[in-house]
Amino acid sequence: MSAMQTIIEREVPECADLEEQISPRLARLYAARGVTSVQALDYRLSQLPRPDGLAGIDAAAEVLASAIIGGQRLLVVGDFDADGATSSALALKALRAMGATAVDYLVPNRFEFGYGLSAELVEVAQARAPDVILTVDNGISSHAGVDAANALGISVVITDHHLPATTLPAARAIVNPHVDSPDFESNALAGVGVCFYVMLAVRGYLRDQAWFTETRREPAFSQFLDLVALGTIADVVPLDRVNRLLVEQGLRCIRADKGSPGIRALLEVAGRDPRSACASDLGFAAAPRLNAAGRMADIGVGIETLLANDVTTAKSHAQSLEALNQERRAVERGMRAEAMADIATDSLNPGTTPEPLLCLFDERWHQGVVGIVAGRLKELYQRPAIAFAPADNGLIKGSGRSVSGVHLRDLFEAIDRQTDGAIIQRFGGHAMAAGLTLRAEDYPAFRAALMGLAQQRFADRVPGDTLMTDGALAAEEFSLALAKTLRLAGPWGAEFPEPLFHGRFQVKQQRVVGDAHLKLTVSPEVAPALSLDAIAFNALERGWSPAAARIDAVYRLDVNAFRGRESLQLVFDHLANA
Repeated sequence: MSAMQTIIEREVPECADLEEQISPRLARLYAARGVTSVQALDYRLSQLPRPDGLAGIDAAAEVLASAIIGGQRLLVVGDFDADGATSSALALKALRAMGATAVDYLVPNRFEFGYGLSAELVEVAQARAPDVILTVDNGISSHAGVDAANALGISVVITDHHLPATTLPAARAIVNPHVDSPDFESNALAGVGVCFYVMLAVRGYLRDQAWFTETRREPAFSQFLDLVALGTIADVVPLDRVNRLLVEQGLRCIRADKGSPGIRALLEVAGRDPRSACASDLGFAAAPRLNAAGRMADIGVGIETLLANDVTTAKSHAQSLEALNQERRAVERGMRAEAMADIATDSLNPGTTPEPLLCLFDERWHQGVVGIVAGRLKELYQRPAIAFAPADNGLIKGSGRSVSGVHLRDLFEAIDRQTDGAIIQRFGGHAMAAGLTLRAEDYPAFRAALMGLAQQRFADRVPGDTLMTDGALAAEEFSLALAKTLRLAGPWGAEFPEPLFHGRFQVKQQRVVGDAHLKLTVSPEVAPALSLDAIAFNALERGWSPAAARIDAVYRLDVNAFRGRESLQLVFDHLANA
């Protein structure tokens, strides 16, 4: 690797009260993540905050419920990623379950329209004659699209979770935890989480209107929580208490086989067992296959997978997504190799010093895959990375991934202000992941502005991300029992990370598998008599050549299931010679 990762052990606050109620090991892990009471681990649905804490939700509920009662045509406009797909599927299923008789969906093809409710997309939507457009996981920056809909007499309800600009679109209602909702417990909801809350409010409005009867029964929304779980994990939003509750309930739904046949099929095609599903299965197995549709073709295939009502249809769609995911992987490998070659060439120039971030553009690249390539480069070089690919009409589209301490969206916003909006056509996103669109001829000017600002803000920052660990394990803790306990002790995810441990090992055997992974047999220094299986995914790509006899490692405990047999496996997240 071109930069080292700094390894720091998490501080553990006082948690004596928690240790009295759960195991000391779990108590310390939770306390290090800010949880010091069992109440924060109560994931019953009754513990969800009420919908009325979100500004605009009553107005949204009234518009949507009135459309249902009046038999109006509803059109759901989503996004082309996993959060957008799950949000679209959730809205369609919930609205239909509540009695909507004319509801359809439309998602912009990223290669033709780009992101969000644009004026051009409204023109396409007009052919379906909607009375109401409901945006999910987008819309908060769609001023022109909302204006176009208003001019056509189409009401717009926006549900989104992205950060708003200084002005808001002129929609009939806007529901976004970042808009006028300071008293709502969570501003970290994913788009699908916001959509779920809006559907709850619509159901409550219809209940008050005596809409539900013996023949038109009120639906239970717990059946849709697997969609909420998948979209929340896929969008890598912080797993605060509310998001953990939603994800845990969704996982329980999947394990009990009470959810979507489509999500079950996605897990199975990836070789994961839905009966023991955890958050990482959603994040690393289901989500990439769902995202592949939006990256390589049309997210409609993904949405249809989630909407499938029977196993046969769901499996057929999931196989199509698997093929797209394989295609995506091949494209990604080629792009990554080209990017690494460019970076290596630049680093060989005399007098060159490493730049504080990476910014690359190649006319051969695929715009649907630049985000993944940026993420790989970020991991490899331990600094923020932005990758651009050509789009239509002389535009290029970029996607960036960041490291702790560098807020990408804020960086783009600062450049937009600095250049008076003359360079960046549009931008959006979050701290760790953001995207933008430029004219191709403006790329040199953008790159110069970006590097100049980066030099000012964090040129002195040592390249490298920080690995926070939970310290060392005792000899008796290298056990399948602890691995199984930790697997279900989450859900783990962004800002509530899966436990990582730090220790030294003797390497007994090692071999390369799958071209880039390193499979090892190791003995912990604290328990030399133990012989444990271990794997380091993408080890060679990350600069971890076959290990020396003794290694220093940061690792996770994992349950390896093979032919009906479970065993302990270590997953190395960091390797170095000891």
